[in-house]
Amino acid sequence: MNNKLEQAYDAIVVGTGAAGLFTACCLPPDMRILMVTKDDVENSDSYLAQGGICVLKGEQDYESYFEDTMRAGRYENNRESVRIMIRSSNEIIKELISLGVDFDKEPDGKLSFTREGAHSTFRILHHKDVTGREITSKLISQIRNRPNVTVLEHAVMTDLIEAGNCCHGIILELPSGQTVPVFSKVTVLATGGIGGLFESSTNFRHITGDSFALALKHGIELENINYIQIHPTTLYSRKKGRRFLISESVRGEGAVLLNPEGERFVDELLPRDVVTDAIKKEMEKYQSKYVYLSLTHMPEDEIKFRFPNIYERCLEEGYDLSHDMIPVTPAQHYLMGGIKADTEGRTSMSNLFAVGETACNGVHGANRLASNSLLESLVFAKRAAGVISDSLDQIPLITDRRAADAAVSYKQQQAEFSRIILNEIKRRDGQFYDKWCNNEN
Repeated sequence: MNNKLEQAYDAIVVGTGAAGLFTACCLPPDMRILMVTKDDVENSDSYLAQGGICVLKGEQDYESYFEDTMRAGRYENNRESVRIMIRSSNEIIKELISLGVDFDKEPDGKLSFTREGAHSTFRILHHKDVTGREITSKLISQIRNRPNVTVLEHAVMTDLIEAGNCCHGIILELPSGQTVPVFSKVTVLATGGIGGLFESSTNFRHITGDSFALALKHGIELENINYIQIHPTTLYSRKKGRRFLISESVRGEGAVLLNPEGERFVDELLPRDVVTDAIKKEMEKYQSKYVYLSLTHMPEDEIKFRFPNIYERCLEEGYDLSHDMIPVTPAQHYLMGGIKADTEGRTSMSNLFAVGETACNGVHGANRLASNSLLESLVFAKRAAGVISDSLDQIPLITDRRAADAAVSYKQQQAEFSRIILNEIKRRDGQFYDKWCNNEN
């Protein structure tokens, strides 16, 4: 890895979450690749993922896994995308293990599986409660060992370089504030979702959906941008900033949700949207800012082993997960929609790809099944990399420096980007906007 910026590359990957990193890892080592991130390379939502990553345990589980994914997505999923994701899962897990990803194991050495909401069986691999960190850190290590990859931190994509509905690179604002064009044969958008637009979100604050604003500006097709998942259980706090997610795997291990009177009010393993609605109704009923999550049935040593990160974070807020009821509240978590993409990451603009949470290939439908996000990101990132590798020789590198003549700073555009995205959400789903967005930044 190096960090010397050049004028042109074979590929630019915007975003350093699991999807962006795996795309770069799957591209040939002789390709010149630029990776760009608005923050530190580690600060992606993939890095924060707690619960785990799904895998098809055997042919006997295929129909069940397929049905669980479809049911969670309200049967609005693209069935082919779901099929590809599930059928590719074992290959992806084998690759991760070969890269050094250390999934938890049972005493007999076999892989340990957990279960989360809306799953009919135990099919989720995990590394304690920091699975995303384990996977992403191993991918970052791979990138750092590749001399063909340049990683530029604290730099912002302010526009796409486009001519005739064909992408030729991006306009980049450097950490110094200088704005420059950077050209490429192909560009991959892996910028995550829109959590930074919400007052209460589990996402990093810098993840503000810039790709979607640029898509609207350039006429790139979006799909289901209003399909936004609100996670039912984040740790309630009076502090401002990103909300700390309490993984669905905690409920998968038997934690129960209680109202202010200590009464259980919902099946905790129902799909996320159902649980979220139930919590919101209880909060409104009792005029409370939270409900409670209780894991007190689990021995303290088991909690500390299985959920060390969550246990420590709760202690920081004054709650002992092994003895106390933990106040939890819903918060924005994930975007099922995004830039419309096929199952190989192609968008409606030539030479422009989208992967991960930024893309919408329909795999999640209207509501994502727990622990499908890391798997989906990796499966379709690899497929996009395959198409790029096969077609790169046929794509010309076009460098026209006039592309940067009208460039403006990101600070000047940021509020407008936010307005454009939120207005599009409101246009598509006014009811959701009124319920979750009308008090946002």
